[in-house]
Amino acid sequence: MNVFVARQAIFDRAGQLHGYELLFRSGDLPNQFDGTDSASATTQVMANSLLSIGLENILCGKKAFFNFDRDLLLGGIHAILPPEKVVLEILESVEPDAELIAACRDLHQQGYTIALDDFVGQPQLEPLADIAQLIKVDLRKTTQAEQEHLLRAYQPRGITMLAEKVETPQEFEWARRAGYDLFQGYFFARPQIVRGKQIPSTKINCLRLLRETQNADLDFPGLEQMISEDLSLSYKLLRYVNSALFARRSEISSIKHSLAVLGETGVRHWAALAALPEMAKDKPGELITHSLVRARFAERLAELAGGAESHLGFLMGLFSLLDALLDVSLDEALRRAGVGPLITEPLLGTAQKDSLYGNVYQLVCRYEAADWKGVAAVASQLGLKASDVGQAYSESTLWAQQALHATARKTDSRLAVRYSAEGVLRILWLDQAGCERTSSAKLVNVSATGLQLLIKDNIPVHASVSCNDPKIGIAGTGSVRYCKFSKGEYLVGLAFSNGTGWHEPA
Repeated sequence: MNVFVARQAIFDRAGQLHGYELLFRSGDLPNQFDGTDSASATTQVMANSLLSIGLENILCGKKAFFNFDRDLLLGGIHAILPPEKVVLEILESVEPDAELIAACRDLHQQGYTIALDDFVGQPQLEPLADIAQLIKVDLRKTTQAEQEHLLRAYQPRGITMLAEKVETPQEFEWARRAGYDLFQGYFFARPQIVRGKQIPSTKINCLRLLRETQNADLDFPGLEQMISEDLSLSYKLLRYVNSALFARRSEISSIKHSLAVLGETGVRHWAALAALPEMAKDKPGELITHSLVRARFAERLAELAGGAESHLGFLMGLFSLLDALLDVSLDEALRRAGVGPLITEPLLGTAQKDSLYGNVYQLVCRYEAADWKGVAAVASQLGLKASDVGQAYSESTLWAQQALHATARKTDSRLAVRYSAEGVLRILWLDQAGCERTSSAKLVNVSATGLQLLIKDNIPVHASVSCNDPKIGIAGTGSVRYCKFSKGEYLVGLAFSNGTGWHEPA
């Protein structure tokens, strides 16, 4: 059974990421939940997709919002989801009879957050409003006067109010002033156009770097010179290439060596990671994540569709939000970036119907919008299996998280110096269901307060891991700080609050 998962960001009043609404479907992409599936089959679908992919890999530590219809509310599927991590959205089509109300009360008592979706103050939903902790209001279906009435009626009851379908910065500002607590929509990716907008010189340098990475054959000497002349870029490159993402045994200290080690694809990915934070200053952090997910997703789809220059897919996804990054129109942003027609035409909607990258971009947008029928149609045009599309998206969200994590540390935050080490440890750890698991792990490095391991298993972040190996001199219990997939294995970092038992060499 194929599984398809897309996510839509939810923000708080400060514009910070609060969580994601996860939209999933089973089977061959129907545009609605397949109600003929049994509760156990649906549970298996979610277990195979979210828990095997890793809920943490999709959510990055934030909450998940799930749409629940009557069958899901009564079917027991919630049991595989941790209460503290999820919000259960009751769809507006649900009829609140006695059985359903009792089920929702039970879910609330178990610690699950109950939300009402597309709420307009329907009297028949009042019993559910008494249980709900969160109400979602569609800005497209209600007037401002109706919204103000809902806010006055329900917010004093301690209910969190969420505005959805917020499409512009102006709508976000109105909704924030009106008193909403949370916001969902594409407002963060819609720029406020200011005529004659002056782009800062730092952003111009970032555009120059991105422009240089568009070429099919990169000019490595030219890139080396450009990066060497910019202290910030030099620092970012060396930090990236020596980060935990690559698990290198020895440090790389030259720009030339860094570029050679990364190769063309790696350099393009690094350029995006180096440029985006600078270009996205004073923007919601989710804009960077969204740009990276789109870039990697488009690149993977282009690869799967047989594109000879799949790196153009990466740049296309990256540049698709350039207007939001620069606060100018998209065509102006693309012109200033010197983007070629293979990327410009799909983004501006002028590509031919048989354009590979035009279809790839359409597939990206339709997947993000959970338009599953559209996804199936465009995937068929590209000769792709629908299951491959879903897998590519899941891989892209994980890649973006790993890449951002690798460059997020601005200083060395380790509590003690780590030393390169060799050996195999037997470790005991807890999986997502709380069950004990044992695994063999290769030791990469060690300190008095932590370990770095290579392992075949995806261990949840914050999971408890125990080990005891007198020969190596390591014993104790640690907590997983990160778990990153790289070259067929997971690189796991452990922090031991009471020490690893290992002593630094004299």
